[in-house]
Amino acid sequence: MTAPTARLGRGSYYAGALAAVLALSACGGGGGEGGSQDGGAADATSTPSVEAVPELAEMVPQQFRDQGTLKVGTDSTYAPAEYLSEDGESIVGFDVELFNAVAAKLDLEAQWQSSSFGTIVEGVDTAKYDVGVSSFTINEERMQQAHMVSYYTVGTQWFTAKGNPADVDPENACGKNVAVQANTVQVEDIEARSQECADNGDPEINISRFKGQDQATESIISGRNDAGLADMPVAVYAVQQTEGKLETLGEQYEAAPYGAVVSKENTELAEAISAGYQSIMDDGTYTEILAKWELDGQGTLETSEVDPSVEG
Repeated sequence: MTAPTARLGRGSYYAGALAAVLALSACGGGGGEGGSQDGGAADATSTPSVEAVPELAEMVPQQFRDQGTLKVGTDSTYAPAEYLSEDGESIVGFDVELFNAVAAKLDLEAQWQSSSFGTIVEGVDTAKYDVGVSSFTINEERMQQAHMVSYYTVGTQWFTAKGNPADVDPENACGKNVAVQANTVQVEDIEARSQECADNGDPEINISRFKGQDQATESIISGRNDAGLADMPVAVYAVQQTEGKLETLGEQYEAAPYGAVVSKENTELAEAISAGYQSIMDDGTYTEILAKWELDGQGTLETSEVDPSVEG
């Protein structure tokens, strides 16, 4: 069946209950409640050195040039995209590093602030944040609310406990217990699948919605849920960090671009940010950062756009 386009990427500080279950160290993120696992591909606190480009800096509206910073809202519970580092305060992840490099190109500094995922777009609209960077999948609905600047492409990935003890089939999960993070497009995906079950006279899917992806993942490890679905990098990272307790199911699907969120009233800022992403794509910084997170072979874009054309 064809599922709706998934909302992608969310970092998570695998602390608390999940850290206890996994017996792993905390994850890391920037400006939020996320975390960095020691099993990551590289030092989550290091970012390639990036110099400002005067021509790009001049594209930034004077308001932001004067303040010298960009307030960035993120949900730091979505490793490896955005999550808290071992200090429990710094927000890290590949999303964070990419945007830090973009800000540096614009001669600005990103100030990361943790937020609930479902409140970030509104926070950008009300100027609580200048930008939202939290693995937002670009779709028509979100582009009606704000500008979205593309920088990466990801699909949805299912995952389950090692060995798939509940015998979950993503294409026929009727009657299964499935975990998702609230306010993500994965919710739309699993709800559509559950409705199809009901329409065919089969048991509906028992859907558990969690505030953070870390909670959703823990529920699978503990056996409360049979499987879950999340952005591909998040699911793969969870499998890697749980040392054999989880495994992926099938392949990712419905790939769509991530986008940085900027207010409709700040079109010039959105264009400057797009130019910043394009600059790091062109000079190799983009690939260098993604390679550090073992993501350079999938999902990369060659061009960043403001409000790109997308299906759905």
